[in-house]
Amino acid sequence: MTDDRVQSFLIGDVEVLRIVEWQGPYVPAADLLPDAGPDVWEAHEAQLVPDHREADGDRAVVALQTWVLRTGGRTVLVDTGVGNGRERPGNPLFHRRQGDFLGRLERAGVRPQDVDVVINTHLHADHVGWNTRDADGEWVPSFPRARYLLPAADDHHFGPAGDYAGGARPVDRLVYEDSVAPVHRAGQADLWQDTYRIDEHLVLEAAPGHTPGSCVLRVESGGERAVFVGDLLHSPVQILRPECSSCFCLDPKEAARTRQRVLERAAEERALVVPAHFGGAGAVQVRAARHGFSLHRWAV
Repeated sequence: MTDDRVQSFLIGDVEVLRIVEWQGPYVPAADLLPDAGPDVWEAHEAQLVPDHREADGDRAVVALQTWVLRTGGRTVLVDTGVGNGRERPGNPLFHRRQGDFLGRLERAGVRPQDVDVVINTHLHADHVGWNTRDADGEWVPSFPRARYLLPAADDHHFGPAGDYAGGARPVDRLVYEDSVAPVHRAGQADLWQDTYRIDEHLVLEAAPGHTPGSCVLRVESGGERAVFVGDLLHSPVQILRPECSSCFCLDPKEAARTRQRVLERAAEERALVVPAHFGGAGAVQVRAARHGFSLHRWAV
């Protein structure tokens, strides 16, 4: 899905659009999920290839994407991808990237001025990039009318109050300064913690582990449910084996506990699970299984 085709579906009265910034093989599967051995990937090869693992190699396939929700006359974005022109040394895919993401949004009927709410499920580089755009050498909010909902715990951890995540990764300072701080300066940032209700259909809930402020977005409308889980899941392997956290999780054990809890509720409620980075259909229903969970039905 690297062209202008837009996946769409309904959750009750809430319309969902999927805008893909990039999709393809990313990092070796063993690096992405250090606790999932080759036998796990091979045992589930039929479910993973080619949408989640390349057919003739060992790299995991992922997508960089934004989910657009139209609800009650408002337009909501869930995560904003990598962005253009960012200094991201050490990551060739993200570094000084140039793409047509805003054009894709507009061709899907979403102009920047139409966006009412931007949700960052956490503040990693590939979830906040299009928060801002370059305007004559200055980073400004890409969506001039939007309120940006930022997890307070992540804003503290990755921002100056937390010494940009303790200075362990220089890229965290770059990400915050070009993609988060400009939103604060524009007066468009709303920090929240624990839970935050957006409207009658949408509510944010803390889901820590991947980062201190990682969250999920729960959607309920017309008797249907979905949960947008951000980076709780990078691969379907983590549904089949929820104890396997990604190499990007700051607290892998807490991430695993949170993932188990969120998937248990999704299975019980028959909720559609919508991760940030799944290729293929991008979203799936899950069911409880003897070990972990099973992939029940993919979104169309």
